[in-house]
Amino acid sequence: MQQLPLPCPAHLIPDATGTNAFHDAYRRAMAHNAVFVAIECEGQQWTVKADTLTAGSGHTVSDAVNDAIRGAILRLVDNHEVDFGAYTGPIYFMMHGVRHEERARELAAALHVALYGDPEPLARAVPPAP
Repeated sequence: MQQLPLPCPAHLIPDATGTNAFHDAYRRAMAHNAVFVAIECEGQQWTVKADTLTAGSGHTVSDAVNDAIRGAILRLVDNHEVDFGAYTGPIYFMMHGVRHEERARELAAALHVALYGDPEPLARAVPPAP
């Protein structure tokens, strides 16, 4: 299985619904020393998950990028796009309650590239309040 490209198009974000699918996607990321990112279906809603531990000890995310990610996730919570209680990093990220698969994929793809140092797609997906 191949590593996700960077930037990763939303349609390639793995659907890790179910224990086996989650473990397969996580192991694949670990085998490639890559950031884990996936979406999961939970009833009528979706969850976005990301984890930088799979990328290995040499992978770092700057404080500025972590702050940008945290801010975007908090805006999503404030806008009721994701449920309260989201994990905002700096190592593990999770957003429950995304209403549509397409939006979950968009957020996951933007988060993935941000975790490699480019927060711009995430800023476009979750723009700051005017």
